[in-house]
Amino acid sequence: MISRHLQCSAQAAIPTRTHVLETSEQQASTHQRPISVIRKIRESLISRERTAVEITEGYLAKLQEREPHIRSFLHISAEKALLDAEEIDKLLSEGGGGELGLLAGVPLGVKDNLCTRDMPSTGGSQILKGYCPPYDATAVCKLREAGAVLVGKTNMDEFGMGSSTESSAYQVTSNPWDLSRVPGGSSGGSAAAVAAGQCAGALGSDTGGSIRQPASFCGIVGLKPSYGRVSRFGLMAYASSLDVVGCLGASVLDTAILLQVIAGHDKNDSTSSLEEVPDYAAQLLPVEGLSSKPLAGVKFGLIKETMDEEGVEEDVASAVKAAALHLQELGASVTEVSLPMFSLGLPAYYVLAPSEASSNLARYDGVRFGPRAHGEEVMSMFGNSRAEGFGPEVKRRILMGTYALSAGYYDAFYKRSQQVRTLIQRDFKAALQDVDVLLSPVAPSAAYKIGEKLDNPLSMYLGDLMTVNVNLAGLPSLVVPCGIAEGGTCGLPVGLQMIGPTFGEEALLRLGHIFEQTLPMNFNAPLLTS
Repeated sequence: MISRHLQCSAQAAIPTRTHVLETSEQQASTHQRPISVIRKIRESLISRERTAVEITEGYLAKLQEREPHIRSFLHISAEKALLDAEEIDKLLSEGGGGELGLLAGVPLGVKDNLCTRDMPSTGGSQILKGYCPPYDATAVCKLREAGAVLVGKTNMDEFGMGSSTESSAYQVTSNPWDLSRVPGGSSGGSAAAVAAGQCAGALGSDTGGSIRQPASFCGIVGLKPSYGRVSRFGLMAYASSLDVVGCLGASVLDTAILLQVIAGHDKNDSTSSLEEVPDYAAQLLPVEGLSSKPLAGVKFGLIKETMDEEGVEEDVASAVKAAALHLQELGASVTEVSLPMFSLGLPAYYVLAPSEASSNLARYDGVRFGPRAHGEEVMSMFGNSRAEGFGPEVKRRILMGTYALSAGYYDAFYKRSQQVRTLIQRDFKAALQDVDVLLSPVAPSAAYKIGEKLDNPLSMYLGDLMTVNVNLAGLPSLVVPCGIAEGGTCGLPVGLQMIGPTFGEEALLRLGHIFEQTLPMNFNAPLLTS
Protein backbone atom coordinates (compact mmCIF):
# COMPACT_ATOMS: atom_id res chain seq x y z
CA MET A 1 0.00 0.00 0.00
CA ILE A 2 1.28 3.44 -0.92
CA SER A 3 1.63 5.99 1.84
CA ARG A 4 1.35 9.75 1.52
CA HIS A 5 5.01 10.10 2.39
CA LEU A 6 6.97 12.18 -0.11
CA GLN A 7 10.50 11.34 -1.06
CA CYS A 8 12.42 14.55 -1.78
CA SER A 9 14.57 14.69 -4.88
CA ALA A 10 18.00 16.27 -5.19
CA GLN A 11 16.75 19.83 -5.37
CA ALA A 12 15.76 19.78 -1.69
CA ALA A 13 19.30 20.70 -0.73
CA ILE A 14 19.25 23.81 -2.94
CA PRO A 15 18.63 27.10 -1.08
CA THR A 16 15.08 28.19 -1.69
CA ARG A 17 15.17 31.91 -0.90
CA THR A 18 18.12 32.92 -3.04
CA HIS A 19 19.10 30.87 -6.06
CA VAL A 20 22.85 31.14 -6.42
CA LEU A 21 24.34 29.45 -9.47
CA GLU A 22 26.71 26.64 -8.63
CA THR A 23 30.35 26.42 -9.69
CA SER A 24 31.25 24.17 -12.61
CA GLU A 25 32.60 21.55 -10.18
CA GLN A 26 29.31 21.49 -8.28
CA GLN A 27 27.35 21.32 -11.53
CA ALA A 28 29.31 18.27 -12.64
CA SER A 29 28.51 16.42 -9.43
CA THR A 30 24.84 17.38 -8.94
CA HIS A 31 23.28 18.34 -12.27
CA GLN A 32 21.28 15.65 -14.02
CA ARG A 33 20.25 16.97 -17.41
CA PRO A 34 16.63 16.48 -18.39
CA ILE A 35 16.30 13.61 -20.84
CA SER A 36 13.83 13.03 -23.62
CA VAL A 37 11.53 10.32 -22.31
CA ILE A 38 9.96 9.97 -25.76
CA ARG A 39 13.28 9.48 -27.55
CA LYS A 40 14.43 7.02 -24.89
CA ILE A 41 11.29 4.93 -25.43
CA ARG A 42 11.81 4.91 -29.19
CA GLU A 43 15.45 3.87 -28.83
CA SER A 44 14.55 1.02 -26.47
CA LEU A 45 11.93 -0.22 -28.95
CA ILE A 46 14.22 -0.15 -31.97
CA SER A 47 17.04 -1.88 -30.05
CA ARG A 48 14.49 -4.46 -28.82
CA GLU A 49 15.56 -3.73 -25.25
CA ARG A 50 11.86 -3.49 -24.33
CA THR A 51 8.62 -4.16 -26.10
CA ALA A 52 5.85 -1.60 -26.47
CA VAL A 53 3.64 -3.80 -24.28
CA GLU A 54 6.25 -3.85 -21.51
CA ILE A 55 6.60 -0.06 -21.69
CA THR A 56 2.84 0.46 -21.62
CA GLU A 57 2.37 -2.01 -18.76
CA GLY A 58 5.02 -0.14 -16.77
CA TYR A 59 3.32 3.22 -17.24
CA LEU A 60 -0.14 1.80 -16.54
CA ALA A 61 1.13 0.23 -13.31
CA LYS A 62 2.63 3.53 -12.19
CA LEU A 63 -0.54 5.36 -13.26
CA GLN A 64 -2.81 3.08 -11.25
CA GLU A 65 -0.49 3.10 -8.26
CA ARG A 66 -0.34 6.89 -8.00
CA GLU A 67 -3.82 7.78 -9.24
CA PRO A 68 -5.56 7.51 -5.84
CA HIS A 69 -3.23 10.26 -4.59
CA ILE A 70 -2.81 12.47 -7.67
CA ARG A 71 -6.27 12.01 -9.30
CA SER A 72 -5.03 13.28 -12.66
CA PHE A 73 -7.16 11.06 -14.91
CA LEU A 74 -10.90 11.07 -15.53
CA HIS A 75 -10.77 7.99 -17.75
CA ILE A 76 -8.12 5.28 -18.08
CA SER A 77 -8.06 3.19 -21.27
CA ALA A 78 -5.85 0.31 -20.20
CA GLU A 79 -7.22 -2.42 -22.50
CA LYS A 80 -7.13 -0.29 -25.65
CA ALA A 81 -3.66 1.01 -24.77
CA LEU A 82 -2.31 -2.54 -24.50
CA LEU A 83 -3.93 -3.50 -27.80
CA ASP A 84 -2.30 -0.52 -29.48
CA ALA A 85 1.05 -1.49 -27.95
CA GLU A 86 0.64 -5.02 -29.29
CA GLU A 87 0.18 -3.58 -32.78
CA ILE A 88 3.47 -1.70 -32.44
CA ASP A 89 5.26 -4.87 -31.37
CA LYS A 90 3.70 -6.78 -34.27
CA LEU A 91 4.96 -4.16 -36.72
CA LEU A 92 8.46 -4.43 -35.24
CA SER A 93 8.46 -8.22 -35.35
CA GLU A 94 7.55 -8.08 -39.04
CA GLY A 95 10.55 -5.87 -39.72
CA GLY A 96 8.67 -2.60 -39.83
CA GLY A 97 11.03 -0.67 -37.58
CA GLY A 98 11.69 1.84 -40.32
CA GLU A 99 7.97 2.62 -40.53
CA LEU A 100 7.62 3.49 -36.85
CA GLY A 101 6.09 6.88 -36.21
CA LEU A 102 7.76 9.52 -34.06
CA LEU A 103 5.60 8.50 -31.09
CA ALA A 104 5.52 4.74 -31.60
CA GLY A 105 4.82 3.00 -28.29
CA VAL A 106 4.84 6.26 -26.30
CA PRO A 107 2.15 6.34 -23.55
CA LEU A 108 0.44 9.74 -23.62
CA GLY A 109 -2.42 11.48 -21.84
CA VAL A 110 -5.00 13.70 -23.53
CA LYS A 111 -6.88 16.56 -21.91
CA ASP A 112 -10.57 15.79 -21.57
CA ASN A 113 -11.72 18.65 -23.81
CA LEU A 114 -10.16 17.00 -26.87
CA CYS A 115 -12.53 14.59 -28.59
CA THR A 116 -11.57 10.91 -28.62
CA ARG A 117 -13.70 8.37 -30.45
CA ASP A 118 -12.97 5.48 -28.08
CA MET A 119 -13.01 7.31 -24.73
CA PRO A 120 -15.48 9.64 -22.98
CA SER A 121 -14.86 13.34 -23.59
CA THR A 122 -16.61 15.42 -20.96
CA GLY A 123 -14.66 18.68 -20.82
CA GLY A 124 -14.62 18.21 -17.05
CA SER A 125 -18.36 18.98 -16.97
CA GLN A 126 -21.41 17.12 -15.72
CA ILE A 127 -23.35 18.37 -18.73
CA LEU A 128 -21.28 16.02 -20.94
CA LYS A 129 -21.03 13.12 -18.50
CA GLY A 130 -20.62 9.88 -20.45
CA TYR A 131 -20.41 11.62 -23.84
CA CYS A 132 -18.38 9.61 -26.38
CA PRO A 133 -17.68 11.53 -29.61
CA PRO A 134 -17.89 9.66 -32.95
CA TYR A 135 -14.56 11.13 -34.09
CA ASP A 136 -11.08 12.15 -32.93
CA ALA A 137 -9.84 15.71 -32.65
CA THR A 138 -7.25 16.39 -35.35
CA ALA A 139 -4.45 16.60 -32.78
CA VAL A 140 -5.50 13.25 -31.32
CA CYS A 141 -5.75 11.71 -34.79
CA LYS A 142 -2.18 12.82 -35.51
CA LEU A 143 -0.96 11.25 -32.26
CA ARG A 144 -2.50 7.93 -33.27
CA GLU A 145 -1.00 8.14 -36.78
CA ALA A 146 2.42 8.66 -35.17
CA GLY A 147 1.97 5.45 -33.16
CA ALA A 148 1.19 6.96 -29.74
CA VAL A 149 -0.46 4.81 -27.09
CA LEU A 150 -3.21 6.86 -25.43
CA VAL A 151 -3.58 5.77 -21.81
CA GLY A 152 -6.46 8.04 -20.83
CA LYS A 153 -8.16 11.42 -20.54
CA THR A 154 -6.81 13.88 -17.99
CA ASN A 155 -8.72 16.00 -15.50
CA MET A 156 -9.34 19.70 -16.11
CA ASP A 157 -11.27 22.73 -14.97
CA GLU A 158 -14.76 22.60 -16.44
CA PHE A 159 -14.55 23.66 -20.11
CA GLY A 160 -11.13 25.13 -19.34
CA MET A 161 -12.52 27.77 -16.98
CA GLY A 162 -10.22 27.85 -14.00
CA SER A 163 -6.61 27.95 -12.86
CA SER A 164 -6.43 25.05 -10.41
CA THR A 165 -8.56 22.07 -11.64
CA GLU A 166 -10.81 22.78 -8.64
CA SER A 167 -13.69 23.66 -10.95
CA SER A 168 -13.71 20.15 -12.44
CA ALA A 169 -17.12 18.57 -11.94
CA TYR A 170 -15.53 15.24 -10.99
CA GLN A 171 -12.46 15.59 -8.78
CA VAL A 172 -9.62 17.85 -7.70
CA THR A 173 -6.15 16.91 -8.91
CA SER A 174 -3.19 17.22 -6.54
CA ASN A 175 0.26 18.56 -7.32
CA PRO A 176 2.88 15.75 -7.26
CA TRP A 177 5.28 18.10 -5.46
CA ASP A 178 2.86 18.56 -2.56
CA LEU A 179 -0.45 16.71 -2.47
CA SER A 180 -2.08 19.52 -0.51
CA ARG A 181 -1.52 21.99 -3.38
CA VAL A 182 -3.10 22.59 -6.77
CA PRO A 183 -1.34 21.54 -9.99
CA GLY A 184 -2.60 24.64 -11.79
CA GLY A 185 -5.23 24.75 -14.48
CA SER A 186 -7.00 24.24 -16.59
CA SER A 187 -4.63 21.54 -17.92
CA GLY A 188 -3.75 20.52 -14.36
CA GLY A 189 -4.47 16.84 -14.93
CA SER A 190 -2.11 16.65 -17.90
CA ALA A 191 0.68 18.49 -16.06
CA ALA A 192 0.34 16.41 -12.89
CA ALA A 193 0.30 13.16 -14.89
CA VAL A 194 3.57 14.04 -16.65
CA ALA A 195 5.23 15.24 -13.43
CA ALA A 196 4.16 12.06 -11.60
CA GLY A 197 5.45 9.80 -14.39
CA GLN A 198 1.96 8.48 -15.18
CA CYS A 199 2.52 9.14 -18.87
CA ALA A 200 5.46 10.18 -21.05
CA GLY A 201 3.78 13.38 -22.23
CA ALA A 202 0.37 14.91 -22.66
CA LEU A 203 -1.74 17.27 -24.71
CA GLY A 204 -3.40 20.28 -23.14
CA SER A 205 -5.15 23.42 -24.28
CA ASP A 206 -4.32 27.03 -23.49
CA THR A 207 -6.82 29.90 -23.59
CA GLY A 208 -5.15 32.24 -21.09
CA GLY A 209 -2.30 30.23 -19.58
CA SER A 210 -3.87 26.80 -19.11
CA ILE A 211 -0.76 24.91 -20.27
CA ARG A 212 1.93 27.26 -19.00
CA GLN A 213 0.72 27.82 -15.44
CA PRO A 214 0.33 24.06 -14.68
CA ALA A 215 3.75 23.42 -16.25
CA SER A 216 5.27 25.99 -13.89
CA PHE A 217 3.42 24.65 -10.84
CA CYS A 218 4.40 21.03 -11.60
CA GLY A 219 8.01 21.62 -12.65
CA ILE A 220 7.73 20.40 -16.24
CA VAL A 221 7.95 21.92 -19.74
CA GLY A 222 4.86 23.41 -21.36
CA LEU A 223 4.44 24.83 -24.85
CA LYS A 224 1.66 27.12 -26.04
CA PRO A 225 2.02 27.32 -29.84
CA SER A 226 1.10 30.30 -32.00
CA TYR A 227 -2.58 30.68 -32.76
CA GLY A 228 -3.21 28.60 -35.89
CA ARG A 229 -0.11 26.42 -35.55
CA VAL A 230 -2.19 23.42 -34.34
CA SER A 231 -5.71 22.58 -35.51
CA ARG A 232 -8.51 23.24 -33.04
CA PHE A 233 -10.86 20.79 -34.76
CA GLY A 234 -12.30 18.52 -32.06
CA LEU A 235 -11.33 20.87 -29.22
CA MET A 236 -14.33 21.88 -27.13
CA ALA A 237 -14.51 25.63 -27.61
CA TYR A 238 -14.11 28.01 -24.68
CA ALA A 239 -12.98 31.21 -26.43
CA SER A 240 -12.42 30.48 -30.10
CA SER A 241 -10.10 33.43 -30.83
CA LEU A 242 -7.82 32.45 -27.93
CA ASP A 243 -7.92 28.63 -27.67
CA VAL A 244 -4.75 26.74 -28.64
CA VAL A 245 -3.86 23.04 -28.43
CA GLY A 246 -0.38 22.50 -26.97
CA CYS A 247 2.00 20.05 -25.29
CA LEU A 248 3.42 19.16 -21.90
CA GLY A 249 6.54 17.05 -21.43
CA ALA A 250 9.41 16.18 -19.15
CA SER A 251 11.91 18.02 -21.38
CA VAL A 252 11.99 20.60 -24.15
CA LEU A 253 12.87 17.87 -26.64
CA ASP A 254 9.74 15.94 -25.68
CA THR A 255 7.53 18.98 -26.33
CA ALA A 256 9.34 19.59 -29.62
CA ILE A 257 8.57 16.03 -30.77
CA LEU A 258 4.92 16.36 -29.72
CA LEU A 259 4.56 19.68 -31.53
CA GLN A 260 6.21 18.19 -34.62
CA VAL A 261 3.45 15.57 -34.72
CA ILE A 262 0.37 17.71 -34.05
CA ALA A 263 1.29 20.94 -35.92
CA GLY A 264 0.16 21.78 -39.43
CA HIS A 265 -2.74 22.91 -41.54
CA ASP A 266 -6.09 21.16 -41.25
CA LYS A 267 -8.90 21.60 -43.79
CA ASN A 268 -11.39 21.11 -40.94
CA ASP A 269 -10.14 24.25 -39.17
CA SER A 270 -10.22 27.47 -41.18
CA THR A 271 -8.04 29.19 -38.56
CA SER A 272 -5.18 26.69 -38.90
CA SER A 273 -2.15 28.11 -40.69
CA LEU A 274 -0.61 27.03 -44.00
CA GLU A 275 2.81 27.92 -42.55
CA GLU A 276 5.31 25.12 -43.13
CA VAL A 277 6.11 22.95 -40.10
CA PRO A 278 9.87 22.75 -39.49
CA ASP A 279 11.66 19.80 -37.92
CA TYR A 280 11.66 21.15 -34.37
CA ALA A 281 13.59 18.30 -32.78
CA ALA A 282 16.42 18.46 -35.33
CA GLN A 283 17.42 21.89 -34.01
CA LEU A 284 17.94 20.65 -30.44
CA LEU A 285 21.57 19.59 -30.40
CA PRO A 286 23.47 17.96 -27.51
CA VAL A 287 25.01 20.67 -25.36
CA GLU A 288 28.39 18.88 -25.45
CA GLY A 289 28.79 19.98 -29.07
CA LEU A 290 28.04 23.64 -28.38
CA SER A 291 30.49 26.44 -27.66
CA SER A 292 31.03 27.80 -24.16
CA LYS A 293 28.78 30.74 -25.09
CA PRO A 294 26.05 29.02 -27.11
CA LEU A 295 23.64 31.98 -26.81
CA ALA A 296 26.08 34.64 -27.98
CA GLY A 297 24.25 37.28 -29.98
CA VAL A 298 20.79 36.34 -28.70
CA LYS A 299 18.82 39.22 -27.19
CA PHE A 300 16.35 38.61 -24.38
CA GLY A 301 13.99 41.20 -22.96
CA LEU A 302 12.73 40.88 -19.38
CA ILE A 303 9.24 42.38 -19.25
CA LYS A 304 9.45 45.17 -16.68
CA GLU A 305 5.75 45.12 -15.81
CA THR A 306 5.87 41.45 -14.75
CA MET A 307 8.66 42.05 -12.25
CA ASP A 308 7.31 45.28 -10.75
CA GLU A 309 3.93 43.86 -9.75
CA GLU A 310 3.39 43.97 -5.99
CA GLY A 311 1.76 40.54 -6.01
CA VAL A 312 4.81 38.73 -7.40
CA GLU A 313 6.34 36.66 -4.62
CA GLU A 314 9.98 37.19 -3.77
CA ASP A 315 10.95 33.58 -4.51
CA VAL A 316 9.41 33.78 -7.97
CA ALA A 317 11.14 37.06 -8.82
CA SER A 318 14.46 35.71 -7.50
CA ALA A 319 14.19 32.56 -9.62
CA VAL A 320 13.47 34.55 -12.79
CA LYS A 321 16.34 36.95 -12.11
CA ALA A 322 18.69 34.00 -11.56
CA ALA A 323 17.48 32.50 -14.85
CA ALA A 324 18.27 35.79 -16.61
CA LEU A 325 21.76 35.73 -15.09
CA HIS A 326 22.24 32.17 -16.36
CA LEU A 327 21.26 33.26 -19.88
CA GLN A 328 23.85 36.02 -19.68
CA GLU A 329 26.50 33.52 -18.64
CA LEU A 330 25.64 31.57 -21.78
CA GLY A 331 26.47 34.63 -23.85
CA ALA A 332 23.05 36.23 -24.30
CA SER A 333 22.19 39.82 -23.51
CA VAL A 334 19.26 40.47 -21.19
CA THR A 335 17.72 43.92 -21.02
CA GLU A 336 14.59 45.24 -19.38
CA VAL A 337 11.78 46.11 -21.79
CA SER A 338 8.46 47.80 -21.13
CA LEU A 339 5.06 46.83 -22.47
CA PRO A 340 2.93 49.84 -21.44
CA MET A 341 -0.39 48.10 -22.07
CA PHE A 342 0.54 44.89 -20.26
CA SER A 343 -1.57 45.54 -17.15
CA LEU A 344 -4.68 46.04 -19.31
CA GLY A 345 -4.50 42.51 -20.66
CA LEU A 346 -6.12 40.84 -17.67
CA PRO A 347 -9.33 42.93 -17.59
CA ALA A 348 -9.57 42.76 -21.40
CA TYR A 349 -9.19 38.98 -21.31
CA TYR A 350 -11.90 38.61 -18.67
CA VAL A 351 -14.30 40.45 -20.95
CA LEU A 352 -13.39 38.80 -24.24
CA ALA A 353 -13.03 35.19 -23.07
CA PRO A 354 -16.33 35.05 -21.12
CA SER A 355 -18.08 36.81 -24.01
CA GLU A 356 -16.96 34.14 -26.46
CA ALA A 357 -17.75 31.44 -23.89
CA SER A 358 -21.31 32.69 -23.46
CA SER A 359 -21.81 32.16 -27.19
CA ASN A 360 -19.91 28.88 -27.52
CA LEU A 361 -21.62 27.24 -24.56
CA ALA A 362 -25.10 28.13 -25.77
CA ARG A 363 -25.19 24.76 -27.57
CA TYR A 364 -25.36 22.92 -24.22
CA ASP A 365 -29.10 23.32 -23.74
CA GLY A 366 -30.53 19.83 -23.28
CA VAL A 367 -31.49 19.60 -26.96
CA ARG A 368 -28.28 19.76 -29.00
CA PHE A 369 -25.89 18.63 -26.24
CA GLY A 370 -26.26 17.54 -22.63
CA PRO A 371 -28.96 15.82 -20.60
CA ARG A 372 -32.44 17.32 -20.73
CA ALA A 373 -33.99 18.52 -17.50
CA HIS A 374 -37.72 18.82 -16.95
CA GLY A 375 -39.40 22.12 -17.73
CA GLU A 376 -42.98 23.25 -18.19
CA GLU A 377 -42.03 24.99 -21.45
CA VAL A 378 -38.99 25.31 -23.71
CA MET A 379 -37.23 28.20 -21.99
CA SER A 380 -37.57 26.68 -18.52
CA MET A 381 -36.29 23.37 -19.92
CA PHE A 382 -33.23 25.18 -21.33
CA GLY A 383 -32.65 26.98 -18.05
CA ASN A 384 -33.06 23.87 -15.89
CA SER A 385 -30.77 21.80 -18.13
CA ARG A 386 -28.01 24.40 -17.96
CA ALA A 387 -28.49 25.04 -14.24
CA GLU A 388 -28.09 21.34 -13.46
CA GLY A 389 -25.27 20.69 -15.93
CA PHE A 390 -22.91 23.64 -15.44
CA GLY A 391 -20.77 24.31 -12.38
CA PRO A 392 -20.43 27.63 -10.51
CA GLU A 393 -17.37 28.93 -12.40
CA VAL A 394 -18.88 28.24 -15.82
CA LYS A 395 -22.13 29.93 -14.81
CA ARG A 396 -20.17 32.92 -13.51
CA ARG A 397 -18.29 33.37 -16.78
CA ILE A 398 -21.39 32.88 -18.94
CA LEU A 399 -23.12 35.62 -16.95
CA MET A 400 -20.09 37.91 -17.26
CA GLY A 401 -19.93 37.34 -21.01
CA THR A 402 -23.63 37.77 -21.59
CA TYR A 403 -23.57 41.03 -19.64
CA ALA A 404 -20.60 42.35 -21.66
CA LEU A 405 -22.36 41.54 -24.93
CA SER A 406 -25.72 43.04 -23.96
CA ALA A 407 -27.02 46.00 -25.96
CA GLY A 408 -26.35 48.61 -23.32
CA TYR A 409 -22.78 47.52 -22.52
CA TYR A 410 -21.31 46.15 -25.77
CA ASP A 411 -19.44 49.35 -26.66
CA ALA A 412 -18.30 50.03 -23.10
CA PHE A 413 -16.91 46.53 -22.47
CA TYR A 414 -16.56 44.18 -25.45
CA LYS A 415 -15.65 46.73 -28.12
CA ARG A 416 -13.21 48.53 -25.83
CA SER A 417 -11.58 45.23 -24.86
CA GLN A 418 -11.02 44.44 -28.54
CA GLN A 419 -9.32 47.82 -28.90
CA VAL A 420 -7.10 47.04 -25.92
CA ARG A 421 -6.25 43.71 -27.54
CA THR A 422 -4.97 45.56 -30.61
CA LEU A 423 -2.81 47.80 -28.43
CA ILE A 424 -1.34 44.76 -26.64
CA GLN A 425 -0.51 43.17 -29.99
CA ARG A 426 1.28 46.36 -31.04
CA ASP A 427 3.26 46.40 -27.78
CA PHE A 428 4.50 42.86 -28.33
CA LYS A 429 5.33 43.50 -31.98
CA ALA A 430 7.38 46.57 -31.10
CA ALA A 431 9.23 44.82 -28.28
CA LEU A 432 10.06 41.80 -30.43
CA GLN A 433 11.65 44.05 -33.03
CA ASP A 434 14.27 45.05 -30.45
CA VAL A 435 14.82 41.64 -28.83
CA ASP A 436 14.56 38.03 -29.99
CA VAL A 437 12.63 36.63 -27.02
CA LEU A 438 10.70 38.13 -24.12
CA LEU A 439 10.99 36.76 -20.58
CA SER A 440 8.64 36.82 -17.61
CA PRO A 441 7.45 34.75 -14.68
CA VAL A 442 4.57 32.40 -15.48
CA ALA A 443 2.53 33.22 -12.39
CA PRO A 444 2.90 35.59 -9.42
CA SER A 445 3.39 32.62 -7.06
CA ALA A 446 4.28 28.97 -6.91
CA ALA A 447 1.51 26.39 -6.40
CA TYR A 448 -0.94 27.38 -3.68
CA LYS A 449 -3.01 25.27 -1.31
CA ILE A 450 -6.12 23.45 -2.51
CA GLY A 451 -9.14 25.53 -1.48
CA GLU A 452 -7.05 28.63 -0.75
CA LYS A 453 -8.64 30.78 -3.48
CA LEU A 454 -11.99 29.09 -4.02
CA ASP A 455 -13.89 31.80 -2.15
CA ASN A 456 -12.04 34.61 -3.90
CA PRO A 457 -12.32 34.20 -7.69
CA LEU A 458 -10.73 37.61 -8.33
CA SER A 459 -7.57 36.45 -6.56
CA MET A 460 -7.49 33.36 -8.78
CA TYR A 461 -8.01 35.47 -11.91
CA LEU A 462 -5.01 37.61 -10.93
CA GLY A 463 -2.89 34.46 -11.23
CA ASP A 464 -3.35 34.70 -15.01
CA LEU A 465 -1.74 38.15 -15.16
CA MET A 466 1.50 36.95 -16.80
CA THR A 467 -0.05 34.65 -19.39
CA VAL A 468 -3.28 36.07 -20.86
CA ASN A 469 -1.51 38.75 -22.92
CA VAL A 470 0.26 36.07 -24.95
CA ASN A 471 -3.08 34.59 -25.98
CA LEU A 472 -4.50 38.01 -26.81
CA ALA A 473 -1.50 38.54 -29.12
CA GLY A 474 -1.58 34.98 -30.57
CA LEU A 475 2.12 34.43 -29.85
CA PRO A 476 3.99 31.21 -28.96
CA SER A 477 5.31 30.74 -25.43
CA LEU A 478 7.53 28.11 -23.83
CA VAL A 479 7.75 27.44 -20.10
CA VAL A 480 10.82 25.77 -18.62
CA PRO A 481 11.52 25.16 -14.90
CA CYS A 482 14.01 27.71 -13.59
CA GLY A 483 14.04 27.61 -9.79
CA ILE A 484 12.62 26.41 -6.50
CA ALA A 485 10.45 28.46 -4.14
CA GLU A 486 9.78 27.80 -0.48
CA GLY A 487 6.79 25.66 0.38
CA GLY A 488 5.70 22.07 0.65
CA THR A 489 8.01 19.33 1.83
CA CYS A 490 10.80 19.83 -0.69
CA GLY A 491 10.15 23.25 -2.18
CA LEU A 492 7.93 24.17 -5.12
CA PRO A 493 9.00 24.65 -8.75
CA VAL A 494 9.00 27.99 -10.54
CA GLY A 495 8.81 28.33 -14.32
CA LEU A 496 10.35 30.83 -16.73
CA GLN A 497 8.16 32.01 -19.61
CA MET A 498 9.85 32.60 -22.98
CA ILE A 499 7.72 34.47 -25.54
CA GLY A 500 8.60 34.64 -29.23
CA PRO A 501 7.22 36.13 -32.45
CA THR A 502 4.38 34.44 -34.34
CA PHE A 503 5.44 30.97 -35.53
CA GLY A 504 8.72 31.39 -33.66
CA GLU A 505 8.42 28.00 -31.90
CA GLU A 506 11.60 26.70 -33.51
CA ALA A 507 13.78 29.37 -31.92
CA LEU A 508 11.97 29.14 -28.57
CA LEU A 509 12.55 25.39 -28.40
CA ARG A 510 16.22 25.72 -29.33
CA LEU A 511 16.85 28.39 -26.71
CA GLY A 512 14.77 26.60 -24.08
CA HIS A 513 16.67 23.37 -24.72
CA ILE A 514 20.04 25.04 -24.16
CA PHE A 515 18.71 26.72 -21.01
CA GLU A 516 17.34 23.54 -19.42
CA GLN A 517 20.38 21.44 -20.33
CA THR A 518 22.82 23.89 -18.74
CA LEU A 519 20.83 25.08 -15.72
CA PRO A 520 22.52 23.59 -12.63
CA MET A 521 19.32 22.44 -10.93
CA ASN A 522 17.16 19.31 -10.92
CA PHE A 523 13.37 19.32 -11.17
CA ASN A 524 12.28 15.80 -10.36
CA ALA A 525 8.92 15.80 -8.59
CA PRO A 526 8.87 14.01 -5.23
CA LEU A 527 7.57 10.48 -5.70
CA LEU A 528 5.05 8.54 -3.70
CA THR A 529 6.82 5.69 -1.96
CA SER A 530 5.69 2.59 -0.08
